[in-house]
Amino acid sequence: MILLLFISIIGVTLFTADRDDFDISRREVLLRRIGHEILLQSGDSTSRVLPVEKIGENEYQIKFENELTFQTDSLVNTTQRLLAKDLHVRDYVVNVINCDNSSVAYGYAISKNKKDDIVACKGRKQPSACYKINIKFKPIGILTASYQYFLVALLLFGLVGFFFWKPKPKQTVPKAVQNNIFTLGSVLFDAQKRQLEINNEKIDLTATETRLLLIFASSPNETIERSRLQKEIWEDEGVIVGRSLDMFISKLRKKLELDTNINIVVIRGKGYKLEVNT
Repeated sequence: MILLLFISIIGVTLFTADRDDFDISRREVLLRRIGHEILLQSGDSTSRVLPVEKIGENEYQIKFENELTFQTDSLVNTTQRLLAKDLHVRDYVVNVINCDNSSVAYGYAISKNKKDDIVACKGRKQPSACYKINIKFKPIGILTASYQYFLVALLLFGLVGFFFWKPKPKQTVPKAVQNNIFTLGSVLFDAQKRQLEINNEKIDLTATETRLLLIFASSPNETIERSRLQKEIWEDEGVIVGRSLDMFISKLRKKLELDTNINIVVIRGKGYKLEVNT
């Protein structure tokens, strides 16, 4: 699970890095398109829009080969229409700079919440001159998108974990009341009396059956190795007979079968397990 999370984070990091580069390149193309349309509106269909330059954090500059004139309304409408294609753009400020003295010839601010827009001097045509257009974006779009991708990856990781992770079944730990009395589901096992009580019915056990069940009752839902059972039950008698264990396991199964939630199962190549289900 930890490895999967690590791989997911690395994948998201690489993906968002590539995505950020792509989005930035796409934004620069939109800025060039703004410059192109401004030239057309100025009556210039031959001169070039110079390379868009990044002049600061989240700030770009559009420059032109020749002088131009522009209508304030057209400039505002053009930037709003084209920058609406950039899903990461929310708020931005546009300043038209005069090349000769670096003064601000015209400026306005656009917000995703339109009532916060600041646009003045509409309907005025600006004189022909050398202009540069600076557009500064509020630093929120691409960064927020990266976090969104990261959260999506975490969500996917959680879903994968939900489908593939399975909790271990809750083990029913026997309650040793006193004098070696165990509660196994609805079965009451009294090791001292060598007796089982199931649904108010009492069943007697032999000494060997009692010793065998006591081992299982002390470790329910856990695999007990066959060699351990043979060693603890028969080694003191000096003789170990393999078939004897199978015979006593079979007898215990029959005496426990009144409770369907309890069973002694074979774990191939290992031993046996007392399964106690709630």
